[in-house]
Amino acid sequence: MEKRPTIYMDNAATSWPKPPQVQEAMERTMREAAANPGRGSHEMAVKASRVLFEGRKAIAKLFRFSNPNDVVFTLNATHALNIALQGWLRPGDHVVTTSVEHNSVRRPLEALRRKWGIDVSYVETDAAGRIDLKKLRDEITPRTRLIVATHSSNLLGTILPIADIGAIAREKGVKLLVDAAQSAGVLDIDVEAMGIDMLAFPGHKGLFGPQGTGGLYLHPDLELEPLMYGGTGSRSESPEQPDVRPDRYEAGTPNTVGIAGLTEGVKFVLEQTPARIHRKESALVRQLIAGLGEISGVTLLGPGPEIERTAIVSFVIEGMDPSETAFVLDRHYGIAVRSGFHCTPLGHQSAGTSGTGAVRASPGYYTTESEIVTLIDAVREMAADRRSKKR
Repeated sequence: MEKRPTIYMDNAATSWPKPPQVQEAMERTMREAAANPGRGSHEMAVKASRVLFEGRKAIAKLFRFSNPNDVVFTLNATHALNIALQGWLRPGDHVVTTSVEHNSVRRPLEALRRKWGIDVSYVETDAAGRIDLKKLRDEITPRTRLIVATHSSNLLGTILPIADIGAIAREKGVKLLVDAAQSAGVLDIDVEAMGIDMLAFPGHKGLFGPQGTGGLYLHPDLELEPLMYGGTGSRSESPEQPDVRPDRYEAGTPNTVGIAGLTEGVKFVLEQTPARIHRKESALVRQLIAGLGEISGVTLLGPGPEIERTAIVSFVIEGMDPSETAFVLDRHYGIAVRSGFHCTPLGHQSAGTSGTGAVRASPGYYTTESEIVTLIDAVREMAADRRSKKR
């Protein structure tokens, strides 16, 4: 059978395609500036340093903080979250988080629980992923050192009220770490206005950069214990890790070529604006929810169509394993989606799908309305076929 062209609906994992300038910047950097930044004074090394600083400036503009050196480049959001969690928490600390967190939050916290005896409180959300702020506030104790919250659930698309959580954190004297894996580049983020002390973000999703890029914003008053120690190109005579930013948290040779691509992705977001990107994706989501909602045997997860969400629509076809659904969509319809537990088992418990998992369709900026129609028609055919087999 002739292979169909791929309709890509897995942007919540990695956005695709990328703006052409992302690849062009990476190729140009590989040709002209692929030396070690900060490790030499020759022309290519200086050009490489400029690539990194241009990236920091673009990110600072997007997230609205003043000092570009307050962003640390990382491999991805997971890397950034580990720097934050392992660098800030200490033995005996208490952390408040939510039941819709990704394993990139939960697993480091559970590891620190075993290693250092930290205490973790998971605030349960409702089935749609919405959080009760009173419950969150009630979990805070005198030992609470950190609140960790995702900006948007990677399973349900639910948008958490980060500014309200930030206000609670400030009132209680607790630091706030936000996982912006599903919101960076899509939702408006002002770290100072929203009370965000640390913001972890990937480069390869809503910022349109390549895989292997990401970052961590650190409030200027915060100092963390580094996750890694090693060469930084600064204060090399000292056996101690330098205390200057961003060197303190960026040991080793960085992904300069990838950061060049990320910078162009961020500039693309700044040009389009997160608000415009979100409006476009929201229209596609409403179309998808409306279409799937009319299909007998299809159960939709997450908030209702009247509630704003990010571009994530998870669903289950009655009597059909989600992995089979994704396989058929890929092989027979040329539609790429994600199935399983999406690295958020607690989120599935909240949604009531911990026994099955779900199918996640995540349209993106380049998705078209006709592609949404194709997905809806495919699911309709599959659901009808499953019903006929049950008779």
